[in-house]
Amino acid sequence: MEQPMTHQSSGNLLAEPQTSVAEKATLRDFWILTKPGINASNLMAAFTGFWLAGHESFNFGLLLATLLGTALVIAGGCAVNNYIDRDIDPMMDRTKDRAIPAGRIQPQTALWFGILLGLFGVAVLVTLVNPVAALLAAIGYVVYVIFYSAWTKRTTTWNTVVGSISGAVPPMIGWAAVTGSLEWPAWILFLFMFFWQPAHFFALAIMKTEDYRAAGIPMLPVVKGFAKTKRQTLFFVLFTIPISILLFTSGVVGWIYLGVAIALGIGFLWLTLDGYRSKADEAWARRLFLYSLFYLTLMQVAMFLDPALLS
Repeated sequence: MEQPMTHQSSGNLLAEPQTSVAEKATLRDFWILTKPGINASNLMAAFTGFWLAGHESFNFGLLLATLLGTALVIAGGCAVNNYIDRDIDPMMDRTKDRAIPAGRIQPQTALWFGILLGLFGVAVLVTLVNPVAALLAAIGYVVYVIFYSAWTKRTTTWNTVVGSISGAVPPMIGWAAVTGSLEWPAWILFLFMFFWQPAHFFALAIMKTEDYRAAGIPMLPVVKGFAKTKRQTLFFVLFTIPISILLFTSGVVGWIYLGVAIALGIGFLWLTLDGYRSKADEAWARRLFLYSLFYLTLMQVAMFLDPALLS
């Protein structure tokens, strides 16, 4: 259960692994290449930042431009991530049927598709939103593609933390789209998303430990074991909760949000601590993974409803 890794992932990202001969790619294959589930959750975070900064003078056209540009940048980064992971995806059950390892999309096609989507998304943000939002999106893209996907994902257990930087950028994009700057609440949103993500993805890594081991990906539970992963999960949860409350002190949310944040935070902490006495590690990780999604969704709903009810 807590064995060291035995397989090392390929270090040559430019080498072309063998892919099976398959039917031509469909539009759905290209859609899946952009990881729409990840994109949707990031767009919800971007909307939250936009709403907290601009709900009093809501600009629907600006919102659409912000979400479009952000979606294109995220989609591009995800497509390039698929290109980079083409040598390890065939080794994992949950990724072996993706379009590139299955041979339906050629690797170079995915690479250029991702680059062009990213460039187009940044262009949309520059021309229709503002340069600050565009710069933030570009930074998120570079961190996700280069510092996470191509580098730390394959080399260190810190990969999840590095990836969390890019995952924490969307609410800042939304905020900057309205204000053209980054005030204190935008940084709190960044920190909230940054500290929430490791707990969420550590739970997923415990659930998929053998997949990651087979592909040689040094996820924390693969290299350090479940006990260490549980301690790290608790560390990040203990930061997530007070940071969520800190948003209340910034004045952009009210008492309704604060009550939700405290109640959900207690649940998050209780479930995390439950991992120390649970003997069924994967079952506990699945509960924590699902609760972390529930937690983030309801927190963002509270961020939306509280200012709406007070205005």
